[in-house]
Amino acid sequence: MESPAPADTERLAGIIAFVQAAERLKDTLRSGVTSKGRAESTAEHSWRLCLLALLFERELAGRDLLRLLKLCIVHDLGEAISGDVPAIHQAGDDGRAERERADLETLCAPLPEDLRAEMLALWDEYNAATSPEAVLAKGFDKLETMLQHLIGRNAPDFDYAFNLDYGVAQTSRDPLLSRLRALVDAETRRRVDGGWAYSAFTSVSDTKRITGSPFWLWASQRLDSSRQPGFDTSARWLSAVRVKVMVSPT
Repeated sequence: MESPAPADTERLAGIIAFVQAAERLKDTLRSGVTSKGRAESTAEHSWRLCLLALLFERELAGRDLLRLLKLCIVHDLGEAISGDVPAIHQAGDDGRAERERADLETLCAPLPEDLRAEMLALWDEYNAATSPEAVLAKGFDKLETMLQHLIGRNAPDFDYAFNLDYGVAQTSRDPLLSRLRALVDAETRRRVDGGWAYSAFTSVSDTKRITGSPFWLWASQRLDSSRQPGFDTSARWLSAVRVKVMVSPT
């Protein structure tokens, strides 16, 4: 097997210059907030989007996982220049796609020609959803945003109902996306209905196992903390299909 030819210094320098420019995504803030209440960045959104896609490798057998991850990484790179447009302000005719592509071209300028062409081609594929992987990337993108809305320490007047109409078209084009959407919508409806507890996505039969699980810890820490003066994580109930956390003043 032949070893690849060593890259010339100009190529290496161009790649490093691009990566340094893309670092701006770490400071490009979105409207969503984290579970601790600070604004999330586009870089953080893109990271969790990739993580989400990666975890469904088994369910996506036959799809090109590497291509899917590339699409997820590239899809918001243009925001490093002009920033993010909050989901509630997005419209189909707002010129956002054209602006993001132009910004991506600017951002990719230092790259060698072959890499620059690949990045732009990946963005075009994502934007037009011209492949099964691009359809998945778009759907996962919407789902990650919706999940952030559910876990974020939002303002008391946060409109959780927004989730129910958000990204419906993008999450209905693949069976896996549709199933995930149903789970996320169920959680959203509990918030809209003023539910005092989150339910587990799976049935509960082992108290010791579930009370030590990441979901239980998350639910205990996050349950309506933005609207309640305090909560007691020692008062807990388990049922066959739901995990509940008693809320009480401190």
